Amino acid sequence: MTERACCAPSAGRSTTAVDVSPAAVARTEGMVRLDGGSFLMGSEDELAYPEEGPVRTVRVDPFRISRTAVSNAEFAEFAAATGYRTEAERWGWSFVFAGLLPDDFPPTRGVAAAPWWRQVEGADWHRPEGPGSDVDGRADHPVVHVSWSDAQAYCAWSGLRLPAEAEWEYAARGGLAGCPFPWGEEREPGGEHRMNVWQGAFPQHDDGSDGWCGTCPVTAFEPNAFGLHNTTGNVWEWCADRFAPGSPGRSARGGSYLCHDSYCRRYRVSARQGLTPDTSTGNTGFRCAQDA
Repeated sequence: MTERACCAPSAGRSTTAVDVSPAAVARTEGMVRLDGGSFLMGSEDELAYPEEGPVRTVRVDPFRISRTAVSNAEFAEFAAATGYRTEAERWGWSFVFAGLLPDDFPPTRGVAAAPWWRQVEGADWHRPEGPGSDVDGRADHPVVHVSWSDAQAYCAWSGLRLPAEAEWEYAARGGLAGCPFPWGEEREPGGEHRMNVWQGAFPQHDDGSDGWCGTCPVTAFEPNAFGLHNTTGNVWEWCADRFAPGSPGRSARGGSYLCHDSYCRRYRVSARQGLTPDTSTGNTGFRCAQDA
């Protein structure tokens, strides 16, 4: 198994195709139409990682994108309608952040370079912290423990698709050029929290001063100027693209509730990471797009 020390470990598990019939009618409710156009993609500022550059002019065609990440309630509707079982359900385990597990949780295998990621038997989208956990009270939180393949299956059923990376970043920026955050230059303007990221000493203690430890509702925090919520923080979001030409990995964007400036400052609109398509973790979800 290949392991990656980042906000989300790469599972590196082999997959098989699952036949999910697409829905007859596209689900466009809750989506915003964007006219597209040219924008400056990427970053080379002091916060940027090498994979974010170079800054280049990219053009995107008109498209629609969901205002929020797919929620537990929305994914539950899909699972009930199709009988679909996620890859984590079929494998029988997924990666869970250790800080969300009970103190008496038995020792399990961790990721070598990121021991806060624990392999938890029985962890999946409706049992995010493993057996004994559930999503009661979290219907409006983003679905997690979904692989790229799981996201593709949901999109096929919905008549939608995953956004291209360029579309995702164009939408996440909300019309701002060169800014690291969807609202501007400062992470916490005037001391106000604008996203769900790690607060405190990582990985020992999240003080929750932004209001949340773990995921928050998909509509928490103010949307950007295009009406999109949580394009930074909360959960990583799968995109359609390969992370690099010829790479087996797929791109994920936006960072998560585990991002912290001492370890992973990928809570910015230009940040990206590559994960194998079969990766499922407690901080990775997705939102949908559609041709306009």
